[in-house]
Amino acid sequence: PPMRVFLNCLFCLLSSSLINTLPSSAHAEPLTLERILASPALSGPAVRKLKISPDGSRVTFLRPRDDDRQQLDLWEFNVAEKTTRRLIDSRRLQPNEQLSAEEQARRERARTGGLRGILDYSWSPDSKQILVPLAGSLYRVEVAHPDQAHKLLSGEFTDAKISPRGRYVSFVQKQNLFVIDLQKGKTGGPARQLTRDGGGTIHNAEAEFVAQEEMAQHTGYWWAPDDSALAFKRFDEAPVSIARRVQIHAERTELAEQRYPYAGNANVLVGLGLVSPTGGRVRMIDLGPEKDIYLAHVNWRADAKEVWYQRQSRDQKTLDLIAVKADTLTQRTVLTETASTWVDLHEDLRFLKKQDAFIWASERSGRKHLYLYQLNGRLLHPLSAGDWGIDQVLAVDEATGKVLVASNKDHVTEKQVYALPLSPVTGKDDMTSAVQRITQADGWHEAVFSADGKVFVDHFSSPTTPPQVSLRASDNTLLTWLERNELNQQHPYAPYLDRHVTPEFGTLQAEDGQIMHYSLLKPAGFDPQRRYPVFVNVYGGPVVQTVTRRWQGGDFDQYMAQQGYVVFRLDNRGSSRRERRFTDVIYHNLGQHEVADQLRGIAWLSEQSFVDARKIAVFGGSYGGFMTLRMLAAAPDKIAAGVAHASPIDWRLYDTHYTERFLGRPQEDEKVYSQSGVLPYLKTLRSPLLVTHGMADDNVLFSNATSLMQALNQQGALYELLTYPSERHGIRAPANRLHWYRSIESFLARRLN
Repeated sequence: PPMRVFLNCLFCLLSSSLINTLPSSAHAEPLTLERILASPALSGPAVRKLKISPDGSRVTFLRPRDDDRQQLDLWEFNVAEKTTRRLIDSRRLQPNEQLSAEEQARRERARTGGLRGILDYSWSPDSKQILVPLAGSLYRVEVAHPDQAHKLLSGEFTDAKISPRGRYVSFVQKQNLFVIDLQKGKTGGPARQLTRDGGGTIHNAEAEFVAQEEMAQHTGYWWAPDDSALAFKRFDEAPVSIARRVQIHAERTELAEQRYPYAGNANVLVGLGLVSPTGGRVRMIDLGPEKDIYLAHVNWRADAKEVWYQRQSRDQKTLDLIAVKADTLTQRTVLTETASTWVDLHEDLRFLKKQDAFIWASERSGRKHLYLYQLNGRLLHPLSAGDWGIDQVLAVDEATGKVLVASNKDHVTEKQVYALPLSPVTGKDDMTSAVQRITQADGWHEAVFSADGKVFVDHFSSPTTPPQVSLRASDNTLLTWLERNELNQQHPYAPYLDRHVTPEFGTLQAEDGQIMHYSLLKPAGFDPQRRYPVFVNVYGGPVVQTVTRRWQGGDFDQYMAQQGYVVFRLDNRGSSRRERRFTDVIYHNLGQHEVADQLRGIAWLSEQSFVDARKIAVFGGSYGGFMTLRMLAAAPDKIAAGVAHASPIDWRLYDTHYTERFLGRPQEDEKVYSQSGVLPYLKTLRSPLLVTHGMADDNVLFSNATSLMQALNQQGALYELLTYPSERHGIRAPANRLHWYRSIESFLARRLN
């Protein structure tokens, strides 16, 4: 959705902070926009896609090159030898990277559109080989001889996987599913086509647009644990309207046709099939009489006897968990979740191996908690309860009877790892006290566990610690550092320490008494006797949390603080990782409560002795751009200027799954859409405005920008406009991003002074 794009790929505009006891830099330098975007990254060595090999002997990860932070290579840490080495050099394997249009679009959906090199990889079950897709080729790499990569496939393909037992490699090509039998030589036998009707509007083994964009579904097929079969999604996008949009590039203009499911319009017709890797007849599963549904998730039981799928209703108020016997295709509904607003999707279904039971997540109590069920759908007992919630299940250690989870139990703005008992605990208070906190350092922990839950890789950062990566036992005992990333004089950020600003955190009350969290950066060299302009960095939409206690350093927020701005962020009602009472206030009225909360933050800022209340500016992108426009219209006397990027203007122009979750369908209540848009409020917008948008945006379509321009033109409103050729939802090209940052800074300097 527009919300995740901005945080993960577009802005990189979060605040940063450092350890106060660091030695002062001998040669302090001013932080520049050029350095923020240059290599190496100011936060130090960055790693992603951390994985533990199946045998636990290695930890692998993707790491950017020192000379190009956008180019990723594959590295490994050998646990026994305690050594780190580059396993696969992406440039050596593929010097000239050329991507198909399909792969570019898929990367945009996965928020990796600005990256090059190795973006993903898969371990073989025996831990001896790694499957690496790279620039239109698929390689099979032996860990013992990484310089001897065997090319399995070339051409346009997506979503390559090694089967769970390691015999096959599967992939999608020309909208059909294929497998290669690895028992037939180093490069495998000829590819075997498993589906044959793909093409045109028919897609096999792929996730449709809204599934990728809004449901975190980046694959369209799932292997049985014993390699006996594959479940795959089949969809027909013929009912989906064609959006014809112009993509403007520097040297050419293209007319792009995209099947785009506008709110209230038709979705794809979705099906679920089973097929053997040896070929043969495709068997389709009956998903029920109602065809206008979402196929949300698919999972196999560990014994491969059943495949379970989650079916969400079009209005997203009902979610059915359904089990299908793989041999007969007979099925049963295991349980059903309902809500008066919407049912959030999750990926926390876990089947136990030592008992016929499964773990399931639900927000039925008003917060997300875990429950243990028998396979027949009978509830055994809750695994968690209380005034806190679960982020996700990380691992299950059945030997010790523990479920490892991520949560912000102890502080809303943190992420920690906790252990819950699998056995029943009576009483709400006893259940809370039975929760064991595993990670101890305050801040943000992204944990990747081994399959058995015995060890985990901890990717940790805090407002005073840049990202560190360590290997730990399940009780948090440090086994070894993978990337300590000490903030010393050799660190990339060392020259900028003297002027670095540490964030302050606090809370405000919404009008209904609910608690909202904020972060604040005071200007470098802060003088309490002065009054400073304010840079409000707003997002404000659902599914996102922007006020977090993690390292967010060397970026635009920090830069603006060093230019003399107070930098402020507030997570208003509707933002994520909170109770449903907090998130549900936006239902059927996007903008009203979020704007009221942000204006509460601006009112608080205006009361501070160090703030110049005449010079408060707002900046946001995607949903934050929508918020910027609505805030400017709601409080023209309190906000001096605004910058809105890639802003949804009319929710009728956005996709079905995201929009209808909060607003329903426009044909059901047109008033809901009108009051939740931007256009009806523009008549009161008087503050200086800078509008920016990518001219090839396939998420928030450029027609949103043209609608805004036309409305502003008709009412005679003056505004400034920046459009970027070839850019999509995020401004990714380094030169364009630098220009964008400079333009924002220049606009605010002119308008506030």
